[in-house]
Amino acid sequence: MKKSVFLGTLAATAVVAGYASAGTLDDVKARGELNCGVTTGLTGFAAPDANGEWQGFDVAVCRAVAAAVLGDKTKIKFVPTTGETRFTALGSGEVDMLARNTTWTFSRDVDLKFTFAPVNYYDGQGFMVHKNLGVSSAKELDGATVCIQTGTTTELNLADFFKANNMSYQPVAIQTNAEGEQQYLAGACDAYTTDASGLAATRATFADPENHIILPEIISKEPLAPLVRHGDEQWADIVSWTVRALIAAEEYGVTSANIEELSKGTNNPEINRLLGTEGDLGAMFGLDKEWAKRAVSASGNYGEIFAANIGESTPIGLARGLNAQWTQGGLMYAQPFR
Repeated sequence: MKKSVFLGTLAATAVVAGYASAGTLDDVKARGELNCGVTTGLTGFAAPDANGEWQGFDVAVCRAVAAAVLGDKTKIKFVPTTGETRFTALGSGEVDMLARNTTWTFSRDVDLKFTFAPVNYYDGQGFMVHKNLGVSSAKELDGATVCIQTGTTTELNLADFFKANNMSYQPVAIQTNAEGEQQYLAGACDAYTTDASGLAATRATFADPENHIILPEIISKEPLAPLVRHGDEQWADIVSWTVRALIAAEEYGVTSANIEELSKGTNNPEINRLLGTEGDLGAMFGLDKEWAKRAVSASGNYGEIFAANIGESTPIGLARGLNAQWTQGGLMYAQPFR
């Protein structure tokens, strides 16, 4: 049943998505504001702080794009979207881009006609349970009730995992992470399943995180990435290369602390091209020489953004793992700026 509901959501969204009309960059500049689709609230990734200001790992990507394009990281309208409304919001033009824990899949890329920027978080689906449930493996969840967000890849992954292991489960459908957290804590489900990073972020908000266990099994590949509509290659390039600029800056040691000094020129041509002191890469897609410098200055390089929002020193406590630089055994690898 879950499979048909999910595919139905895809089909319905595909009707809305279609192709972008070229000129998103001009639209954003004319509006003077970037409309960025984010989650309805996931601590560490995208959530309003005590002052109502959006903060988080994905929020930082939005700010980098706004800084690159508009010269001001604050010129953003954050649009909260659920797993089911996000694609309609992007396809209809309500938002210019999505940066909200979205998995890059074949059908979303091809059938829904979206273009994904480089992956900014390599993840996988996991399970969280109450410690007193006495479960230490997802393979012990036969007959369990499982809270799961509708309109997400997790629905199909869950069905596949239980079928492959000859187990049954009872899904408890939720719309948002906040609802999932509420239902899980209230005992409406034995387990909560979503991306492992999301589970860690959710658990970090609990009053008693030590009483909740994230089980060891990772049952899927979830490459999370920002995305835009098909049909506007200029805009897709801007969003994509902004993400790459953040990744490349970390690799080359360009940080929020030293970027002004390095912008005066270095003996590394790649850094010079990245920061606009050599050549004019920005002109190739309608921006000025310092677009990448502004993007990195907005919230720091990729490593700084990771550490500040979801890293091991935060309550969420995520290790870099696959999200380390390629030079450190991870998968973060930016194509050359040349």
